[in-house]
Amino acid sequence: MTSSHPATLDDELAPWRARLAHADAAVRRVAVLDLIDEAGDEHAPLLIQALADEAAAVRLEAVRALEAFESPDSVAAIIALLQDADAEVRQAAAHALSELKLPSSAPLLLAQAHAAQPKVRVAILRGLRELRVPQSLEPALAALAHEDAQVRREAVAVLGYLKEESAIAALTRLAVADTHADVRRAATGALGFSRDDAVLPALLAALRDADWLVREEAATTLGKLKPAEAVPALIASLEDPYWQVRLRAARSLGRLRDARAVDALLVTLTHGNSNLRKESALALGEIGDASALPALLAAEQDPDPEVRKSVRLALDQIGRDR
Repeated sequence: MTSSHPATLDDELAPWRARLAHADAAVRRVAVLDLIDEAGDEHAPLLIQALADEAAAVRLEAVRALEAFESPDSVAAIIALLQDADAEVRQAAAHALSELKLPSSAPLLLAQAHAAQPKVRVAILRGLRELRVPQSLEPALAALAHEDAQVRREAVAVLGYLKEESAIAALTRLAVADTHADVRRAATGALGFSRDDAVLPALLAALRDADWLVREEAATTLGKLKPAEAVPALIASLEDPYWQVRLRAARSLGRLRDARAVDALLVTLTHGNSNLRKESALALGEIGDASALPALLAAEQDPDPEVRKSVRLALDQIGRDR
């Protein structure tokens, strides 16, 4: 264990300082890699110093190492690297910020939340998303109007994590009307925390979106909220051109446990995609309607073992002898 005595600690760190000041960048890089294996809090200042190294390879390893040492000094230094000359270093810095866990790091991110450069703003918002501090509401709402779709998407993610009802009007608008499918999809998913009157119409509209990923997200979110009014639209989605949308619709219909969906689920129980057959069986089990028993008993012979397992679970839920 490293001694806490200042003089002793300084002596123990001296060899590391020498290696990190070596004229050969390869030696400095290896020193950073060695620090990763045995570094304690007392070594963090050395890693922060390495973030200013003239060699991108050294900066890259240092920022990766500092993911394990969250402090005001390290966070501030990593934020500065979002504008590094090297693209790989910038990417590593953005990833490091997304791994932050301490709410005390939020003020440093918030200070850059209105950064002019879109990629910097994206990284800052992504870091704020994980911290879930109320102060991130204002910059996230402001970023919803940004011209860059990635910025808008990350702002939506922050609002979804905050579960802030005051953001519902903006999220419903983006779910339906944003020009970029990734933003519409993110907004659709972010609506899963609220039962505001505006949410259901937005999700039903998203279920008809031109992009199948948005439709898939809408079907998933409706399953979380479980509004009975969504059953007809989800039944219709069992005929979506994309099996992924059908699968999410089947899963959500199971959660809604509405017998109106049984006939449509019996059709998807024989679909060519085994994942969809599995979800259909599970949904029929959750609904628990005895009219599904003949089809489920026949499906016990399905060629896919995972489907057969789901069918057995469904039969157990409904009761074979009903």
